[in-house]
Amino acid sequence: MAVPQEVRYTKEHEWVKEEDGHYRIGITDFAQAELGDIVFVELPENGDEIKANEPFGSVESVKTVSELYAPISGKVVAVNEALNDSPEFVNESPYEKAWMIVVEPSDPGEAEQLLSPEQYEEMINEE
Repeated sequence: MAVPQEVRYTKEHEWVKEEDGHYRIGITDFAQAELGDIVFVELPENGDEIKANEPFGSVESVKTVSELYAPISGKVVAVNEALNDSPEFVNESPYEKAWMIVVEPSDPGEAEQLLSPEQYEEMINEE
């Protein structure tokens, strides 16, 4: 199970990567494996505001529909439109091709409260 060291994690299995003051967000390798084959991804629009710990979209797999929870609050400044036509990217490349949104944070300190790679690995090993 891939757990990149350069990102932070949520208990709901989203990842967050800081890039020049913005934060790229997606779901983890663990999450995509648990969900199975992803067939649809619903994401917010550019300019939408998201709030930490509240749903910002969903992923639908052959098994279930799961909500995506915002790891931080802020304004959506980019959406991965490729997932509209290729939701399978979530299974194939959860950290590269399947990033979901980029957010301009309203409180950059929120990202510091997220799980470190070590904390996340410990959590998934217990599940």
